[in-house]
Amino acid sequence: MIALLQRVAASRVEVSGAVIGEIEQGILLFAGFQPQDDEAEVARQLERILNYRLFSDAADKMNLSLRDIDGGLLIVPQFTLAADTTRGRRPSFTAAASPEKGEQLCNYSAKKNHKNDLTGFLRISPDFSVTQRLPSNPCLTSIIVRSFAS
Repeated sequence: MIALLQRVAASRVEVSGAVIGEIEQGILLFAGFQPQDDEAEVARQLERILNYRLFSDAADKMNLSLRDIDGGLLIVPQFTLAADTTRGRRPSFTAAASPEKGEQLCNYSAKKNHKNDLTGFLRISPDFSVTQRLPSNPCLTSIIVRSFAS
């Protein structure tokens, strides 16, 4: 699993103009699932993400987690995070999980999520959009559990 975490002041996902997921302050999580990922690994990483200290405390140090601030978590499946870019000028996505496995793991993540129900989130649509409002002190970080080379 490869996770890209964006600290946001607010974020939402729309499909064909309908909002299907929305949070205020929290984390916008782009999740790239790989064939070797399973529910146990996803559960471990989700727990890690919920406790990852990305938010500032009173001393302006990143010492607070999503749980500490009672923030929201919005999960967006992103198979392109598993891209192999080691050769050529076009990425290969063979290291990404199948769409069916990605959907299963994303739905599992949504069920394990402490606040949001994103059931039906994986609809394919040309009108899919993610919007976000960044805080004045943006933070973007990645967690790579396994690389495509493993």
